[in-house]
Amino acid sequence: MYTATGQIDREQLIEQYAPLVKRIAYHLVARLPANVQLEDLVQNGMIGLLDAFERYREGLGAQFETYASQRIRGAMLDSLRESDSLPRQTRREMRRVEAALRQLEHQHGRPPSETELAEALAMPLADYQRLMQEARGHQLLYMEDFENEEGESSFLDRHFGNSELDPAVLFENQALRQNLAQAIFQLPEREQLVMALYYDEELNLREIGEILGVTESRVCQLHSQAVSRLRGYLFGTGRPSAKRGRRSSDG
Repeated sequence: MYTATGQIDREQLIEQYAPLVKRIAYHLVARLPANVQLEDLVQNGMIGLLDAFERYREGLGAQFETYASQRIRGAMLDSLRESDSLPRQTRREMRRVEAALRQLEHQHGRPPSETELAEALAMPLADYQRLMQEARGHQLLYMEDFENEEGESSFLDRHFGNSELDPAVLFENQALRQNLAQAIFQLPEREQLVMALYYDEELNLREIGEILGVTESRVCQLHSQAVSRLRGYLFGTGRPSAKRGRRSSDG
């Protein structure tokens, strides 16, 4: 790993850790819109890797890989924040979905199916599923969730503290984590499984599709729909009830 003069051999290190950059990029791109290019993530991840080389001073090994993973992922996320990868029109449409989810949940006392959601949104089921595909980058939290349109304090500020101004910090809040865990429990079983395989087992969409016996596109739709349900639970006026029954989502 070192040259004859005792310096770190950067080319050899890049070659060794390039698979780590690609692995992180593949996992991240699966939840992003189709206009986000894998190559761009890899390029920004390599910048994070080089930054890790420059900053790390305690020798290489497992600890370095952990540190480098954080810098790589951080560089990729920074580039995404700058580009705002989810189109505004899609974001607006997902807000409509969230509102319909809350309304139907309150009306029926259970998670609505995607067929019911499509009907409530006055769109064909195929168009609704296409929207879920386009919303692959839909996130659980956005910075705009900290303010409403009038600039007043948001639901998050009122419930979890004004000082927590970063979504990453907010996730450390115990109350939010408990609410999120309860909300996940209320998801239809198939969407629960998708979330578990993706976030806990760190499988990609293709691998999840093979397990479920559906296409990669279908897994993407289920993931986007699950995120919308969770946002509806977290930001809706009501809280998810542990007594509610669950139903499997369509398909």
